[in-house]
Amino acid sequence: MTNLYAPDSYYLASDTERALVCNGCGSKGLGGFLVPDTLYGLSVTDACQIHDWMYHAGENVNDKDEADRVFLNNMIRIIDAASSSGPVRWMRRYRAMSYFAAVRDFGGSAYWLEKNAPDKLIAV
Repeated sequence: MTNLYAPDSYYLASDTERALVCNGCGSKGLGGFLVPDTLYGLSVTDACQIHDWMYHAGENVNDKDEADRVFLNNMIRIIDAASSSGPVRWMRRYRAMSYFAAVRDFGGSAYWLEKNAPDKLIAV
């Protein structure tokens, strides 16, 4: 068992509440099928679920940045708890850094989804 960081609201939520928000690694829809929940055979689903929750609960760009950092930290904790010091561990860490870079650089649309009031959006 690995100790992962998550906000209290994640642990206090029911399984049903978490299921409505969290969908594992990747974005909702097709993205969830394209992004594996494993790093070379090691499940990082819990880190992805917590990341989804933090994106849902976040309110500003600082909350997004924190969610992304927590995501990386949780993946590294999972990897370190399950992997020896061999090459598989480093391959998993490299893949975790790729997942982190993806959410840091391209996760803005997923983070801001449903946070903007419809009357504040303009058609272009």
